[in-house]
Amino acid sequence: MINPLRGMKDLTFEESARFVHIITTAIGISKKYGYSYIETPILEETGLFKRSVGESSDIVGKEMYQFEDKGGNDVCMRPEGTAGIVRAFVQAKLDRRQNEKFKFYYYGPMFRYERPQKGRLREFHQFGCESFGEGSVYEDFTIIQMIGDIFRALGIGYYLQINSLGCPECMPLYRENLVNFLNDCKDELCEDCNRRIVTNPIRVLDCKNEKCQNILTESPKLIKSLCSSCDSDFEKLIKLLNSENISYEIDTNLVRGLDYYSKTAFEFVSNEIGSQSAIAGGGRYDKLVEFLDGKPTPAVGFALGIQRIMELVQMPEIEREGYYIGAMEESAIDTLFHLASKKRTTDKVTLEYSAKKLKAHLKGADRVNARYCAVVGEDEFRDGTIWIKDLIKKEEFTISQKEF
Repeated sequence: MINPLRGMKDLTFEESARFVHIITTAIGISKKYGYSYIETPILEETGLFKRSVGESSDIVGKEMYQFEDKGGNDVCMRPEGTAGIVRAFVQAKLDRRQNEKFKFYYYGPMFRYERPQKGRLREFHQFGCESFGEGSVYEDFTIIQMIGDIFRALGIGYYLQINSLGCPECMPLYRENLVNFLNDCKDELCEDCNRRIVTNPIRVLDCKNEKCQNILTESPKLIKSLCSSCDSDFEKLIKLLNSENISYEIDTNLVRGLDYYSKTAFEFVSNEIGSQSAIAGGGRYDKLVEFLDGKPTPAVGFALGIQRIMELVQMPEIEREGYYIGAMEESAIDTLFHLASKKRTTDKVTLEYSAKKLKAHLKGADRVNARYCAVVGEDEFRDGTIWIKDLIKKEEFTISQKEF
């Protein structure tokens, strides 16, 4: 028997219904906020992610499914969604329409080669939104508000963590202060942190090593080094959250795992899924369009991990719908094909191809959660009628096949 590859999983039965419920709920809410659908390829040039996510990030350095294709191109399976959306945005020349705003939602599989664990697979699925052309911190807040709406609709509890990552104006001085701090304690830091001090010191703050995190509690805090513009935006975001009674905590070490973020960064966290507690995250990335050869365009977005929240989702009660149609004798089956075809123009129909007794058909209707069980027996076949039972109201009646 051939099994799925390690860290990759089939979605079937109840899981697939839960998956579809999450996607349709998120789509419905994002549309209310003005977002429209965008689709980008799963396979992209590796250079796209090196330039956007950052060569010093764990994603690029350790986790990408990267290979050379038959044409000699250096390609990889997308490890995240934002970079591809930005590439498509620039390729479509939307960055040149500077007075317009664009909002896109997307969903689909992402790939990272890492140790599989609960809520984190090598092939995983994300739903995300990206907003281009709006530099106001009101948009940052609106994104956070929209994620909250999605999780409430899915019945998921969470708490919100926020931080500001500053901008090119306030980052250099902070970086210098952070490097000085890290060099003073480098002998106590892990190997990865020591490498990052040279390549990208901000990434040290994202280290998951418990010993490193204890040391970093004393590190310089970026929000205390913000320029006036970044500080003003962060204070405004806090005021907006307070005004809408949205609970949050400021995590001064929250930097996300991607190099393209600036200013606002946030994560939605759950205590119900073990150590991998982030269920959604995002922030502002005003320089990324420019990094990928587009015109300077402010942007903000988020992604939520679908596998991360599958077990947390409260499924709505599935209502009975549509018709189950069956025959009690073989000679009636051809007639039922015609009836089913007509009925499918207006209703959901499940057609049973084998002649069975009434009790078996009623069980079949229960299995597919049909509202109506419609059966043609010997008498109905002779008279051109069909017997129907409403499985919600428990009422039975017989009508002509033409009326049906």
